[in-house]
Amino acid sequence: MSENVQRLAAEGVAIWLDDLSRERLAEGGLVRLMRERGLVGVTSNPTIFDKAVRAGDYYQEQLSDLSRMGVAAEEAVRLVTAADVRSACDVLRPVYEATDGVDGRVSIEADPRLAHDTEATLANVRSLWWLVDRPNLFVKIPATQEGLPAISAALAEGISVNVTLTFSLGRYEQVIAAFLDGMEAARAAGHRLPLIGSVASFFVSRVDTEVDARLDKIGSPEALDLRGQAAIANARLAYQRFERSLRTPRWQALAAAGARPQRPLWASTGVKNPAYQDTRYVDELIAPGVVSTMPESTLHAFADHGRVAGNTIEGTYEAAQHTLDRLAELGVSYEEVVGFLEDDGVARFESSWDDLLQTVRAAL
Repeated sequence: MSENVQRLAAEGVAIWLDDLSRERLAEGGLVRLMRERGLVGVTSNPTIFDKAVRAGDYYQEQLSDLSRMGVAAEEAVRLVTAADVRSACDVLRPVYEATDGVDGRVSIEADPRLAHDTEATLANVRSLWWLVDRPNLFVKIPATQEGLPAISAALAEGISVNVTLTFSLGRYEQVIAAFLDGMEAARAAGHRLPLIGSVASFFVSRVDTEVDARLDKIGSPEALDLRGQAAIANARLAYQRFERSLRTPRWQALAAAGARPQRPLWASTGVKNPAYQDTRYVDELIAPGVVSTMPESTLHAFADHGRVAGNTIEGTYEAAQHTLDRLAELGVSYEEVVGFLEDDGVARFESSWDDLLQTVRAAL
């Protein structure tokens, strides 16, 4: 295991992989990353599964069987993805046991086409929870306005949740509130709180992609000087809100009952702009109690030449807020950016889901 990976874990950062495939499972790639790169969790999404099914032969036997049974494409997608996630849960089960349920988690995406329908999302979450049937599962629910009550309701039923597509500080505060609501309801229902896990996926690089494009259009020296700063500032201020939530009486009462914190998870950590350091969204967001989920290329890059300089979030809040204030002064609207990114994120996942359906339909 590389020294960088060991040092990152020692700073309290959980290293997760943003990828999953049956080939990776069958050929031992996931186990190698656990051993050599300190991997303790996995996230997946429709884009990842579409790529996996297109690229590999490992799905053909199951898809052929499902075709002979007359299974429709939508149900086949559920069965194929659930099988991979279940297997990944089994591979990571020792980590789950060794960390007392904190890590060793694998995430599966709720149908993104339901992102604006609370009850349909909740029904889909329930079905995925019993279909995968593993205690170290996370079901991903988008942080849309309609997703918030589904998050609370799922947690209240004892279902562990990965809240996805969080871009804004205001929405993240609502996610925290939804988490507290759900855990309080779970406590009232008599669920064992230590068994219920949650992370809040706060997206990083997409913020820079959108903000940088707006700064390029402005084109002034002041605007160009701010390129590449918005995403890290936004994430650091999210961590500040996480810290604040841990000091509230509501959380302290839940913690006393055995609840675990809803950790911030840095998502979209792959660098989109080749002019930027390829490990910057890992290097600059190191703090205790966070998850950093990375594509494999970023994970290997970090192991090779990432920078671990202690806690890179503590003491940055004033400067981070100043960055967002400067953007506003230049006419870059924070609310417009994050609102666009949430809508675009849902639309992208819907498109990826449709692509996955078409891929599976063609293989049946």
